[in-house]
Amino acid sequence: MRLSKERAELADVVDAIGRLSSAIVERESLAEMADDPDMAALAEEERPALDARIEALIQDVRVLLLPKDAADEKSAILEIRAGTGGDEAALFAGDLFRMYQRYAQLHGWKVQVLSESEGEAGGYKEIIADVTGKGVFARLKFESGAHRVQRVPATEGSGRIHTSAATVAVLPEAEDVDIDIRPEDIKIDTTRASSAGGQHANTTDTAVRITHIPTGTVIVVAGRSQHQNRAQATQILRARLFDLERERLSSERAADRKGQVGSGDRSERIRTYNFPQGRVTDHRINLTLYKLEAVMSGEALDEVIEPLITEHQAGLLAQLDS
Repeated sequence: MRLSKERAELADVVDAIGRLSSAIVERESLAEMADDPDMAALAEEERPALDARIEALIQDVRVLLLPKDAADEKSAILEIRAGTGGDEAALFAGDLFRMYQRYAQLHGWKVQVLSESEGEAGGYKEIIADVTGKGVFARLKFESGAHRVQRVPATEGSGRIHTSAATVAVLPEAEDVDIDIRPEDIKIDTTRASSAGGQHANTTDTAVRITHIPTGTVIVVAGRSQHQNRAQATQILRARLFDLERERLSSERAADRKGQVGSGDRSERIRTYNFPQGRVTDHRINLTLYKLEAVMSGEALDEVIEPLITEHQAGLLAQLDS
């Protein structure tokens, strides 16, 4: 499996180098044509486009040769929490989850809710989901951070615009080989959770609380199956510990990593969704799109994510050149 993956990655590099080599040969042939008086004009006409293609191919090869984030091909744990703004923040957290859910569907990924806490007026105070598929973390990792919304709440009679926020955390899903959780390092408690009312008024949920003693990390999952709750809580814990280890190693390798795009600094406001003006602004790269509805439906989210990936790659290339 590992060798097949490495071969696939090398195949992309080999293909890119092959296309570059062909373009260079074509450029040499063009130079020979320039020495022929009858062909010089045609050669001069074709040269700028070919030179531009060669430069683009060189850039493609350089990007493919950049050090790979080992977690890029992994699935991810998506955590969304309501921030400041009360009920409106919970509603916005729900909107963000639906945005990522639709985006995942467009990419052929699967989304499974692991834990949720609904807001009183709708949406979510917190929702945690497992997003599985190839390259999930590579595309979603730049979504970690504080997301701000500016809009008129449905309950606002005066038409006054409110500002509220939600936080997003995207953690690469860890496998057993990634993180070793020792039994003596965890404490597991089970409790009978109170009924949520409504159609489930006559049922109670078994909540599982896992505490990772060395880091103080606490995971709580409530559902009807204690066995499933324990498995999901362990899955979330493994992802968080893996993310902590990644951040620790990254900090050791690059002291200035927090200033880079994609650092995952969740304390920063990374994006604003302005509904009255129909615009989305990503503050990290000063990108503004007047496609709010298309972004919120997941259809145009790639128009934000792709420039973030490009900016991140440009930063890595600049480091290699310096």
